[in-house]
Amino acid sequence: MRKISEDLLEDITPPERSCDDDKCPWHGNISLRRSSLDGRVISTKMTGTITVLVEYLHYDKKYKRYERRRSKIHAHLPPCIEVSEGDLVRIVETRRLAKTVSHVVLGKLK
Repeated sequence: MRKISEDLLEDITPPERSCDDDKCPWHGNISLRRSSLDGRVISTKMTGTITVLVEYLHYDKKYKRYERRRSKIHAHLPPCIEVSEGDLVRIVETRRLAKTVSHVVLGKLK
């Protein structure tokens, strides 16, 4: 198991179950990159993948104010982590896992 940096684990509890998924950040050997995002789960219909809605602010220089933006990101869900629609989760960037998946779920936020 690789060591996950402490700043990513700030509000996350480790999963109680173990799994044999090679792409799991807790029990597998996938390398994580530094960028992490917090978002809300909006779909769990795919097998092993969830859709996360990330909302952020973007500064508009012309009007000197912020505008709200959002994006949907597909993330790999290991079998040891239990999430449902509406939960707040933290996802971390990894290598490309599928055509549209390049993030993995680290855990549910408290």
